[in-house]
Amino acid sequence: MAASSRRPLACAALGLGALLAAGSVAAEPRIARLTPPSERFQSGAATPVIARFLPGQRFDLQATVVPDAGHEIRSVAWLVDGRPATGGVAETVTAGLKAVLGDGTATPPGTRVASLRAYSLTRAGVHELTVVARQDDGREARAVGNFAIQAPIGQGARARNVILLLGDGMGLAHRTAARIVAGGYRQGKPQSPLAMDSFPSVALVRTASLTSIVTDSAPGMSNYVTGNKAANFEEGVFPDDTQDDFDNPRVEYLSEFLHRTRGTALGLVTTADVFDATPAANAVHTASRRAGTGIVDQYLDDRRLTGLTVLLGGGRKWFLPAGQPGSQRTAETDYALPPALARAWGAAEGARDPARNLLADFEAAGFRYVSTATELAAAPDDRPLLGLFAYGNMNVALDKIEGRRHRSDVVAEFGLADQPMLDEMARRALAVLERAPHGFYLMIEGASIDKQAHAMDSDRWLYDVLEFDRAVAVAREFASRHPDTLVLVTADHETGGASIIGASRLPTAELRERAAAGGGAKRLRDGVVGVYDDAGFPSYRVDADGYPASPDPDHKLLIGYGANGDRYEDWLASPRPLRDGQQPTAPPSPFPVYPEGYPPSPLARDTTGGFLVTGQVEGAGAVHTGTDVPLSALGRGARRFHGVIDNTDVFFEIAGAVLAGARTRED
Repeated sequence: MAASSRRPLACAALGLGALLAAGSVAAEPRIARLTPPSERFQSGAATPVIARFLPGQRFDLQATVVPDAGHEIRSVAWLVDGRPATGGVAETVTAGLKAVLGDGTATPPGTRVASLRAYSLTRAGVHELTVVARQDDGREARAVGNFAIQAPIGQGARARNVILLLGDGMGLAHRTAARIVAGGYRQGKPQSPLAMDSFPSVALVRTASLTSIVTDSAPGMSNYVTGNKAANFEEGVFPDDTQDDFDNPRVEYLSEFLHRTRGTALGLVTTADVFDATPAANAVHTASRRAGTGIVDQYLDDRRLTGLTVLLGGGRKWFLPAGQPGSQRTAETDYALPPALARAWGAAEGARDPARNLLADFEAAGFRYVSTATELAAAPDDRPLLGLFAYGNMNVALDKIEGRRHRSDVVAEFGLADQPMLDEMARRALAVLERAPHGFYLMIEGASIDKQAHAMDSDRWLYDVLEFDRAVAVAREFASRHPDTLVLVTADHETGGASIIGASRLPTAELRERAAAGGGAKRLRDGVVGVYDDAGFPSYRVDADGYPASPDPDHKLLIGYGANGDRYEDWLASPRPLRDGQQPTAPPSPFPVYPEGYPPSPLARDTTGGFLVTGQVEGAGAVHTGTDVPLSALGRGARRFHGVIDNTDVFFEIAGAVLAGARTRED
């Protein structure tokens, strides 16, 4: 007897237990989850097709099968277009399952999670996926879904190199505000547009994740480089019903596909901790973006799959053996893969080894390790490069620049005064990757645009957009020398609902007097916030280093937020950033350490003026929004990017630019 994956409506209305007790119906085995995600499985509708893959791109098939009480599932078979699926490695898991399945029901005894690992198909088109599970009494559970194989469209000459610059959390308002600060306006015209403004092709990108209209950064990045929607907090995988954070069904990344088929190299550059969501969602497969030990171990262990050649950012704490000052390696955040998964993907099985000295292992693998801006500048171009410039996230641009100007002690107070700027990291990464014989894919992240927008620290995220744009200029210059390079500038999502309100009506000295005297909204909003003609054109003097001489010029730009928690506001730059559990604290101090004067939240900052701005969300921070984000493209294949597109579309257009009409190593 064949059983649908969906129970009859009568069962749902009356309750299955009551029907069984009455002897009215026999229980049936069922499929509780089918992967890849499919609207056909979910609702019965053939469209939209949720999962799409390149010809030959690898991905896992998986089903969660629930037996009748007292029975066992004896076999699971996979059919594609009615024919047995060939290739891949079969695997079945019956232990370590979640208490509640993805369909919201409790996990019964005997539930099996069956997988066909590293499957691929080359025939373009929409394909029907069927899973048939047979119980020990002969009953069957059958479910049907679909997925598409989307061949890249040929268009012009091929791109050899791809540079994807991602301003984390950077929406239109963030870009516009940075343009105003960087060059100012005269009679409505910008004097000095941003580097990213010069890119000729522009699109708007929809940012939703698999599970929400509001994405977090893990699927926000992963969707760009797998062509598929990921769930919030997950990277390079689809959701499953097991507890293990590293055994979820995988999707092959752009870096893996290009390295396997063309031999391209991979570079990852970020101002965050390198375990963070954006860099990891280019090379690491996990259901938990927080599993730092296993994430950084996978960078090295699976470099033969990704071609990892450059890794620059913060995060030294994950590379030091447990017990060494500054280390945060733990067995709980480490990984060990099921043998069948590792065998199918050619991945390292891993081990829960918090005592591992990952720094030493990177060096033994031939990487040059650097820990300061000075060492980075002197690093050779002919070796793979690892740079870790902080124990957690790197300090933000405003504090690094003010430290270089000897006007702030923030960076020095964390014991890491010699940190590079993002453009310096980008330049060195490109010098190394330029030597890659088969081209490269490089991701460069301006991470703290997002982190400081969460903190509603407008001056700090503004400086981080400026720092990011200087890295964009580096990529643009590289593309001018290498015209076979595609350069993309975009964001994973928008953060904070940032809005350009206008400008202060007051010179800074008077604004400071009002902030010191208190008085709340009557003194710091009324008569201060200039809108329409009262906003005028804020003017910031820019120093030779490319950053404003002061974040607080007279009549400065004012920013508001539409997705914010409560905060106090006085419109002036805070001398110190908020406390951050990922801040770059140096041992031997206990980790993390916050020097005096670092406020714990926006409700503990700028309180003297008494101007409380209440928010729309719970808590004191701002949150991500579901707003579309801009994408700008330059170079080989840039004309592919236009209109309103999905974040998963970007993957297929990149692939089209790199692969269309090209032979691969596997042809």
